[in-house]
Amino acid sequence: MAPLVRRTWAPRGVTPQIAQRTRSRHKVSAIAALTLAPHRRRVGLYFHLLADANFTAPDVIQFLRHLRRQLQRPLVVVWDRLNAHRGDVVQHYLRRCSAVHLEFLPPYAPELNPVELLWGNLKGNPLANYAPADVADIHRVAHRALRRLRRRYPLLRAFLAGTPLPLFSSK
Repeated sequence: MAPLVRRTWAPRGVTPQIAQRTRSRHKVSAIAALTLAPHRRRVGLYFHLLADANFTAPDVIQFLRHLRRQLQRPLVVVWDRLNAHRGDVVQHYLRRCSAVHLEFLPPYAPELNPVELLWGNLKGNPLANYAPADVADIHRVAHRALRRLRRRYPLLRAFLAGTPLPLFSSK
C-alpha cells in the first residue's frame, strides 16, 4: 500500500515527506460503471469496492444485478476482457438476462475504456501522495473520493468523451 507519489507544493527549502508503513500486500479492488442515458444524456457513476479480495464472476454478476435494479432499463455493457467478465458463470447469467447486452472492447485497448480514465483520475488526484494506515483506511478514502466524483457530472462526461468510441459522444 505504498502511495502513488506525485509532484506537490511545499514551502521553499522544506522537502515534502510522506510517512508510510512498510510495504504490504493489502489492496482494495474496484469495479465501476459509467452510465449514459440514451435520450437525456445524463451521466452516472456506480461502483463497488472490495478490501483484500479480487472481483470474481459472482461479484461481477452481483454488480450487474445492482446496476439493473438502479437503472431499471435495458443495458448495453461495454467491457474490457477481464477474465471475470468472460467467465462461464457470467456468460450463463447474460444468456438468461435478456435486458443486458454485452459488447467487449478490443484486447489491450485501455485507451478505449472510459473507466480507465476514471481510475487514472482517482489515483492521480484524491489518492496521490496518500499513505494509508491500513486497508480499511484506503477503502474509506477511496469510497469517499468516488462518492464525491459521482456528483461531478462534467468530469464524468469528460471520461466518456475522452475515448475515441462514438458510443460515448458528449453531445
